[in-house]
Amino acid sequence: MKKTAVLALGGNAIIKAGQKGTVSEQFANTRDSLGGIVELISRGYKLAITHGNGPQVGNLLRQQEAGEKEGLAPLPLGILNAATEGSMGYMIEQSLQNRLHLMNIDKQVITIVSQVVVDKNDPSMLNPTKFVGSTYYTYEQADELQQTLGWTLKEDAGKGYRRVVPSPIPQKIVAGKTIRELIENGEIVIAVGGGGIPVYVQEDGTYEGVDAVIDKDFASGLLALNIEADLYVILTGVEKVSINYGKPEQQDLDVLTVADARKHYNDKQFPAGSMGPKILAAIDFIERGGNEVLITSIDCIVDAFEGKTGTRIVR
Repeated sequence: MKKTAVLALGGNAIIKAGQKGTVSEQFANTRDSLGGIVELISRGYKLAITHGNGPQVGNLLRQQEAGEKEGLAPLPLGILNAATEGSMGYMIEQSLQNRLHLMNIDKQVITIVSQVVVDKNDPSMLNPTKFVGSTYYTYEQADELQQTLGWTLKEDAGKGYRRVVPSPIPQKIVAGKTIRELIENGEIVIAVGGGGIPVYVQEDGTYEGVDAVIDKDFASGLLALNIEADLYVILTGVEKVSINYGKPEQQDLDVLTVADARKHYNDKQFPAGSMGPKILAAIDFIERGGNEVLITSIDCIVDAFEGKTGTRIVR
């Protein structure tokens, strides 16, 4: 039986640290990141691919700020999420199509710009905490932006003030049925990029966008549940999850139960800015009926699928 997996690529795999994020750089990084994925496809795995968009949407936000100074109307966050889903999906789709063509593998790669339903009364809507953009502001600048644009800004680790937005929990993928049918037919789907475009359902059943950012790993877990994936894979910058990371007593973990993962999280072993959200997303996926989560680096993905490395989180 062919297994189905969701692979969640980090946005930092496409724009690496220290790069400007030019299109040529992003295409090169995308091509470099696909070797293991192509190998899995050649072995018969049915795959859905998701991706982060932190650096990319951060760049777009800076462009909006620069444009405002020239009198251009800024685009809302939902539109920027859609823009990165389209642009990054295009890069992954074309790069993967080309690799498959050269290997004589006859499969379609399809990008779906995905609306994701959230609760407009989610607690995060009243208490935004998700930092967006890479610009730091002084207290005076932050106060002015709050007054003129209605932004919420919070201090970030003593470096200055940054914009924060709500990050509601995803509830439903609007195109979920179509994505599932495509995966079942053996096609490769790129979906819920950057967590998808957050929308809520109005009283008449229609959708309306909301100025928020959905966590990519939570949305990817929801996608994995939607298509009944055997495995949800979170690709990050490390080969294995560790406790006491970066310390002499660092311990790499092969297997984590949900109970142990939660305990280590509560003991602050997994920082909020790095491994923490991934662990919470893994716990959420399994507690909602998922089978297994694999966390590893993109360079180790084939060995991790064979059980030679990576960290597996199980019930």
